Amino acid sequence: MTTILFVCVHNAGRSQLAAGLAAARAGGDVVIISAGTEPEDAVSATVLASLAEVGIDRSAEVPRRLTAEIAAEADVVIALKPGLDLPAHPRVETWPLPDPAAWDVDGVRPLRDHIDGLVADLLRRQSEPHRTATAG
Repeated sequence: MTTILFVCVHNAGRSQLAAGLAAARAGGDVVIISAGTEPEDAVSATVLASLAEVGIDRSAEVPRRLTAEIAAEADVVIALKPGLDLPAHPRVETWPLPDPAAWDVDGVRPLRDHIDGLVADLLRRQSEPHRTATAG
């Protein structure tokens, strides 16, 4: 089973959006985790409201600090901001996304929908069989 780790600074906005959307899309086929390099005390109420609009409840989530151990659990790490201080990992993708910290729900909605498209593509790529080059 594939494990995907979404990382942002505070684990209160972008990574919670991505993790919530990925968990909803993947069902039980993929393990989804999220963390932040400098986590807040709580997930953004605006982000929670935006996810609730599409039927996703992340109200029980508590932001957590990214550690080398958490990163090691993941098959792929998705950094939701360039330049994050990440533990060494063989497979990191960066999605340069704006920080929605001061946004209202109307502002977060387009970001949520954009992240949903990125998540759908990521999950599709994760489900594709790995192709091995053959000599010929």
